[in-house]
Order: sequence, then C-alpha cells, then structure tokens
Amino acid sequence: MAERSTAAVDVADNSGDEPLTAETDQSKADGVANNRERDTDSDEAQGSPTSEDSGKPSPPELHSGHKLARRYRLEECVTRLDGFSSWRAVDEKLRRAVGVHILPSDHVRARSVLAAARSSALLGDPRFVQVLDAVEDNDLVYVVHEWLPDATELTALLASGPLEVYDAYQMVSQVAAAMAAAHREGLAHLRLSPTAVLRTSTGQWRIRGLAVNAALRGISSDSPQRTDTEAIGALLYATLTQRWPYESDAHGLAGLPKDIGLIPPDQVRAGVHRGLSELAMRALANDGATASRHESPCTTPEELVKAISEMPRIRPPEPTYTAPPTYQRTAYQQGAYGRPAPHPGVTQPVPSPPPPLQSRTGRALKWSVSALLIAALGLGSWQLADALMERGGKADDQNQTQTVDGDNDKGQKKPVSRPISIAGGHDFDPFGRDGSEYPENVSKAYDGDPATYWQTSHYASADFGRLKQGVGIVIDLGKVQQVGKVAVSFGGDTSVELRAGGDTESEPQSFGGYTKVANGSGTTVELRPDETLKSRYLLVWLTELPLTDGQFRGRVTDIKVTS
Repeated sequence: MAERSTAAVDVADNSGDEPLTAETDQSKADGVANNRERDTDSDEAQGSPTSEDSGKPSPPELHSGHKLARRYRLEECVTRLDGFSSWRAVDEKLRRAVGVHILPSDHVRARSVLAAARSSALLGDPRFVQVLDAVEDNDLVYVVHEWLPDATELTALLASGPLEVYDAYQMVSQVAAAMAAAHREGLAHLRLSPTAVLRTSTGQWRIRGLAVNAALRGISSDSPQRTDTEAIGALLYATLTQRWPYESDAHGLAGLPKDIGLIPPDQVRAGVHRGLSELAMRALANDGATASRHESPCTTPEELVKAISEMPRIRPPEPTYTAPPTYQRTAYQQGAYGRPAPHPGVTQPVPSPPPPLQSRTGRALKWSVSALLIAALGLGSWQLADALMERGGKADDQNQTQTVDGDNDKGQKKPVSRPISIAGGHDFDPFGRDGSEYPENVSKAYDGDPATYWQTSHYASADFGRLKQGVGIVIDLGKVQQVGKVAVSFGGDTSVELRAGGDTESEPQSFGGYTKVANGSGTTVELRPDETLKSRYLLVWLTELPLTDGQFRGRVTDIKVTS
C-alpha cells in the first residue's frame, strides 16, 4: 500500500501499543491494503467491551476501482476496523480527491453515523475538515469528506521535536476557538488527538472527524465539553514537551514516568513557556494536582478560549536576516579585460589621457563651435529686443487683459477639502450564515484610535474560504454629503471596494443597493470616486483578506472621510 496521506480522515489512530481484535487486511488482487490497523482508544486498550461482539457485521467487501453512486471511485483502503472501512477515493464528477467512510446499512451504528455526519456538514465551519456527503444507498452507508493533500498531522510534526512557542500558541488558540464554536451548535468531537489535528501549508490548523469519528467508534460522554477540553490540554502538553501527559505511551509519544503523577510541562522540559504550561495544566483533569500558582481549571472550550485571551499575546518570531554573499568584481568589470591581472603588492601605473583637441582637426572643431555660439547669442539678443519693443506698444491692452484674467482666477477657486464626521456605522454581512460579524466592535474602526479595530471572523483562505463574496462596514454620514475621499487603514494587505448607497436619505437593505465607486488594496488605501459622489451611506467592502497571526481575517483600524 502506498504511504498514507497525513490529510486522510483516519478514525483509527495508528499509535497505540496494543493491537485491537480488528480484521487484518489481506493482500488481494483487488488492491486492498495489506496492513494491520491499531487504535488507542483508552476504553478498548484496557479491555473494555465495545458495542459489538463477535456477531457484528463484517465490513463491506469492496475493492480498489469500485464506484459509489457512479461517482466516487475507491482508490486505497486506509482503515478497516470494527465493521467499517475508510478509503481514499476520487470524485470523478468534480475531479478531486476525497475520503470515504463505508459501513453496512444494518450496522448498529449506521443511523448514528449518518446523523453525526449531517450535523457536522450543517456546521460549515472552515476550521473543520468538511463533510461533503452522507448517503444511505441500498445495503451501504457512506460518508464523503474533504481530503487535504497539503496538510500535515500534528503527530508527524511532533516526530521531530516540540513545536516552537508561537506554533503551540496558534495551535491551542485555533483548536480551542473551533471547538467552542462546535459546542455552541451542540456538536462534540470526543476523539481529539494528534492524528485528528492538521496544519495546512498556509499555517491554518484544521480538525477532522468532528462527531463522525466518535459515532463510528460508538463513543459517547456524559460531559462532552470537559472531554474535549481535556483533550485540547493534552495536545498543548504534547506540543510543549513531546510527551503524552499520561503514564501510557500513545500517538508515537512517550508517556510520563510512572508514579510521579501529572507534572507541569515546564518541569518536564527546560525552556517551556510558563503561560502555556499553566494553560495546559488548567485544561487537563489532574485530580487536584494543579500547583497553587495556577488559576481555576478550564472545564469547557469556551473557558479555555477566555483564558487564552487573557494571556499576554505571543508574537511570531522575527524573520532571520541572512547577509547576501560578498559581491565579487570580475576583471572585466574592472576594465582589465584582455590584459593580464596585476600581481599582488605591485602598484600599477595609471596611464595619463592624451591632451584634448591638439590635432589640426581638433583646432578646426574648436573654431567652428565658437562661431556657432557667437551667432546664436546675436540672434537671441535681436529677438529679445524685438519682443520688448512690441510689448511696449501694447501695454494698455496687456494691462486690461491681465486685470480680466485676474478676475477669472478669483472666480474659479477650487473647493477646499474638509473632514466629514461619521455619525454611526454597523457591520454588513449579507452572504454570511448569521448575517453578522462582530457588530459590537464596529465603532472602533472610526474612533480615531489606531490601536483599536474591528475585525472579521477567520477563514481558510484569502477569498473567505469561498464561503462568501465579502464582508464590510456601512458608515452613516448623518445626511447626504459630497464625498471626495475615504481613507481606510488595515491590519495587513487587504483588498477593498468603496460602495455608495445613492443620494437619498434611506439606507439600502441589500448588497445590490450599493454601487461600486472605487477600489484598491494595501494597508492604507485612499478610495477616490472617479465622478462627483453625493451619498449618506457608504459601504467599505472587504474582498480579499490578509494572513494575520496564522489565519486569514480582515482588520479595519481606521476610517476617515473627507469632502
């Protein structure tokens, strides 16, 4: 079998020490993988019974090349376990790689897997690997999900050592925020591990298997928020120490020494960031072993997000500057081409230039140039005298003309530009799921303080993860006024459009009610309409977002309007 992609949604973690009683894939002519999958579920590793006994349904007998719904062609089996199988496949309709979980329709978990997959798909959060389809077709149930070829598992990242402080901070910030959003919608993961967390090539952290992995394994919890919060704490502990925070080894990481209990990361490894060390201990369930210097434990992802926001912000490391190599001048550049290079230590004589224009031709050239100069001076003097005499004869006419021109200049003064105060504003998100993006912070975009700002949600790419056309702020000038320029400052290189709501007092209620009058990009953009613009309502519309702190999000720090 070809090496498994780190971006596959693999519901069986191949990192435990004890193999399960899973079926072993045998090499067959159909190309199914020849490997044994193992799992690190704590219940199963300790011998706890699963929801199926020996009479559980066998995995569907499928093979490479088989098509589902005459669309999804199976390519490689990556997991065959507990009555289901997981495959890397190709969506022949859209010509893209996808992942597929397959189980018999009479499987005891088939209904719960379908329900979990459909709930996860409705969330639509780009921080999670997206469920694309969930189907019951005759005797099969299958779930189709994204396949991210450019993503790397956290397990693979930790194989070479602990993460840098900034990377660990970004991981726990993004994962905690994503899980808080999922729990607000009633969804839990219950199987967060280093194999379920991926980092894309752009630095974005993604979570795979939301709700679906637990449903496939028949896992439930009486306190799902606490379970996921503790799992996030374990992930942070591992990124800081390259150790699993329990006595047993797991996910390719060594556990803690036996009989010492759960000790803080900064006692396991020197140089660990103390704030992140304390954060990991607050998230882990450690039976009261938290040191006295730690604050109250975090029992939900929401509390963990709040604790992260109260920490001093960890900045990305400064880029290292590498001095360019010393520029080597060649003999040709030094004017020595075709001549032997001088010996070191020997002073070379500098040849003196020949005296200029000493030949007969040179002397003739000097006299010719002198004659031309004398002729030019004479002609210029004659023209100047003629012009002065002509001006003296028309002095009255000229004075009258100058007076008239002066009056015209006074009558054509350009209007003076002046600042226009902003009476109010609100966020504008007509293509979003809930139609709102941080409305409580909109006033910070025009309060005159560059240290405050309004920002968007974060997205998987600069084009809003292809979820929407854009998002922006509507500003109210109080009345219809002539607008000459709108200056907008951003926290990062941002593409923006200026749209106007017309010369009426009523505010447009849809995106189509605003007309584009200018556009630009950069960190400070001056938007000047091509034609005279009178309007009361202006829309500052962001169309492309910068990469900020490892995620794509727009940030408006200042808006100024002048006439």
